[in-house]
Amino acid sequence: MKKTTTILLALAALAMPALAGTETYSNKNTQSVSTECPQWYADNEFNLTLSGAYAFTANSYRNDQYLGVDHAWGGSIDAKYFFHRYFGLGVQGTLLSVNGRDFSDDGFFRIDGNEDRHAVGTALGTFTLRFPITCSRFAPYVWGGGGGIFGGGHNHDFVLDSTAPLGVIRREFHESNAKTMAQVGAGFEVRITPHIGWTNDFSWNIVSGSHNNFGMARTGVNFAF
Repeated sequence: MKKTTTILLALAALAMPALAGTETYSNKNTQSVSTECPQWYADNEFNLTLSGAYAFTANSYRNDQYLGVDHAWGGSIDAKYFFHRYFGLGVQGTLLSVNGRDFSDDGFFRIDGNEDRHAVGTALGTFTLRFPITCSRFAPYVWGGGGGIFGGGHNHDFVLDSTAPLGVIRREFHESNAKTMAQVGAGFEVRITPHIGWTNDFSWNIVSGSHNNFGMARTGVNFAF
C-alpha cells in the first residue's frame, strides 16, 4: 500500500511540470492569435491624389464633337474626405492637352486643315465607395460624379468656293464651349505606408450628346492625412 501511494505521488509530481508547460504555451499561442492587424485605411481621412491621365474618345476624331481627337494626355487632381473608411466625398479636376485639326468638306472629299492645340479641363464633385481588404494594403474603390467640361467643342460654317464640285465648302473648326458631364469609374489603391498609396483607375465620361463620350485611365500617388 505504501509502495502504491509512493508511485502515485511520484507520477503526480512528474505531471505538474508538464501541465504547467502546456498552460504557458497556450498563453503564448493566445497572445499571437489576438494580435491586431495594422490599419492601412482610416476613418476621418483626407486624401489628395495626383495622377497622370490618358483619355480616348468613343468615336474617331472625325466624328467626335467635343475633344475632336482619338486620344489625349494630361493630369488630374482629386481631393477627398472619407467620413468613414468606406465612403467619402470629394472634388476632381483634370486638364488634357488636345492636339486637334480643322477640316473642310466639299461634299465629296474631307480635307484635313490646320493643326489646333488647346487644353480641355473638367471640374467634378464625386462620391466614392472604398473597400479595404482586411489585414491588407489593397483597397478597390468605385465612384460616381458630375460637373462640367470646358475648352473643347466644334463649330462649322459654309463658304462659297468656285473650285468645289458643288460651289460651296463646309468648314469645321474648334470653338471653345462648356458642357455638363457625368463620370463613373472604378480602381484600386495599394498603400505603401499608412499615409502614401499608389492608385490606378479607369472612368467613363458622359458628355452632353451621343458623340462626345470618352474613357480615361489614370495612375498616380495618393497622400492620406
